[in-house]
Amino acid sequence: MIGSLDRGRPLIVLAAGGTGGHVFPAEALAQELGDRGCRLALITDRRGGDLGGRLGELETHRVRAGGIAGKGPVARLRSAVEIAFGTLQARQLLKSLKPSVVVGFGGYASVPTMLAATYSTVSTAIHEQNAVLGRANRLFAFRVQKIATSYEKVSHIPETAVTRTVYTGMPVRAAVKDLHGTPYPALSEKTDFNILVFGGSQGASVFSRVVPQAIERLQHSHRERLKIVQQCRPEDYNALSADYDRLGLRAEIAPFFRDIPQRIALSHLVISRSGASTVAEVTAIGRPAILVPYPHAIDDHQAANAHAMDEVGGGWLIPDEALTAESLAHRLRTLLKMPRSLQNAAEAAKRAGRAEAGAALADLVLRLVLGNDDQLETREEA
Repeated sequence: MIGSLDRGRPLIVLAAGGTGGHVFPAEALAQELGDRGCRLALITDRRGGDLGGRLGELETHRVRAGGIAGKGPVARLRSAVEIAFGTLQARQLLKSLKPSVVVGFGGYASVPTMLAATYSTVSTAIHEQNAVLGRANRLFAFRVQKIATSYEKVSHIPETAVTRTVYTGMPVRAAVKDLHGTPYPALSEKTDFNILVFGGSQGASVFSRVVPQAIERLQHSHRERLKIVQQCRPEDYNALSADYDRLGLRAEIAPFFRDIPQRIALSHLVISRSGASTVAEVTAIGRPAILVPYPHAIDDHQAANAHAMDEVGGGWLIPDEALTAESLAHRLRTLLKMPRSLQNAAEAAKRAGRAEAGAALADLVLRLVLGNDDQLETREEA
């Protein structure tokens, strides 16, 4: 681990915004670098809302930005204009701020800043949250000094960039990191069985429809063991609540839970989408999951994330089109009868998680600050 830096406290700029998958790792890195005494600034897009946590405390600058996967010529033209203006704004900001390193976290919000940074003399790095190199990050893979990845195997990394790629893991929030050592809840064929269901930032109406139908197909002795905590879209709340009341289930339903990390830790099984933050948090805490990739994710990156977890034995992948009441009921019946398989999967998930990924990414960034990035030693998971 590289400790705090003096040298006039060099400035590190983070380029992030958009969904939680891009924001949470930036927040975790900001926490780690801030604790080491680094000066930090954030450049994000103008459309994003106010950011909370450590990012909300940073000196923040907003530039224009546009999606790079827009549909239709008009949308693409508008995006190109926004990116061009945003890049000019970012270029002026970087000239004024004079950072030592700029770190991008993918997504359209990072594009103008990373364009400006990679065509300047400042050191640069990008972090990829998924098992597929995102489209924004692909733009810069040829020019940045380092590519940090959340998975050991990431597709779409150019061959010329392999030697500059470092597996750091996916940085997680402090609330998640603090729960890394939480033991798996006691489980037998007689105990309560806690299931957490949530859809991530994309939501998942399919869970509100299929999960109660699947539970209805279970035998009574299995149903009475279940305790359900489920995030649902507001428009699905009444119907879902009525379904669980009709089945006589113990269920807590809400459109949003502020304490998702704690809910993950209390669960025996998670049913969720497979976005980057979700998989990182589930594995960092060490809980088995049934993962149903969002079918419209760009480049099908959620399927790649779920495959990675399935391959190490930390969960089970069910494609969205294969998620039916019967397929889910079959999986639940098997797990309810075989608690040891859940415990094994929990152990595998924890082995796959990297609770210290934030520290590993901070080490990489500080080596760039020091101008010594050739022999980066990534820390082993504790």
